[in-house]
Amino acid sequence: MRGKGSISPHALFIAVCCCCLFGAEISLAQAKSQELTRVSAARAEAFNGSWVINESLSDNTDDAVEAAIKEAGGKVKRRFLRKRPEDFYRGGPPEQELYDRISYDDVLFIAIAEPELRFEYADNFVRLFHSDGRRRRTTANSFYEEGAEDFSFANWNGNALVVESRPRDGGFTLETYTLIEDGARLRIEMQIEPDSFGAAVELVRIFDRASVR
Repeated sequence: MRGKGSISPHALFIAVCCCCLFGAEISLAQAKSQELTRVSAARAEAFNGSWVINESLSDNTDDAVEAAIKEAGGKVKRRFLRKRPEDFYRGGPPEQELYDRISYDDVLFIAIAEPELRFEYADNFVRLFHSDGRRRRTTANSFYEEGAEDFSFANWNGNALVVESRPRDGGFTLETYTLIEDGARLRIEMQIEPDSFGAAVELVRIFDRASVR
């Protein structure tokens, strides 16, 4: 005869089973979390390194700018037999420097250590931003010290890195980064909308992976 406070063997067995199942679920959840962390780190690591423009595979930025000007109803100066100078539309007001960097610079160094992302262009122009919802400033040489700001945000869409920015002029950029050809090349699809433009500049730039920096 069992006392009032005793536990039956059957109830004890059920309790032990429940504890085991609960522990197994926790272990499984931890394993899944660790696997997701590993996969995310590997995905980000694949983008890291130095990249150099492949001009033959990339859209011409000046052509894309002229297309946007025409779409907005503007006029492009006719040159007849004269050749348009290279990087003709580069060099707008200082607050539009970010547009020039992403659409004209021939080199790009990427360092991703989630949630921080660091993109470095020519002349030590650096973009520092995050993929966890935080806002961070794009440093642009003297303008960083003077307090001017470009804001960038990042998120992952599968294996594609999507970066959205709000440059200092009040405009907008949307950049989608994907690796192609087994990671040997970086494809960047850009939508650039300076505040002074009536239409978006759309282009694709292809970069080759460079030697280890």
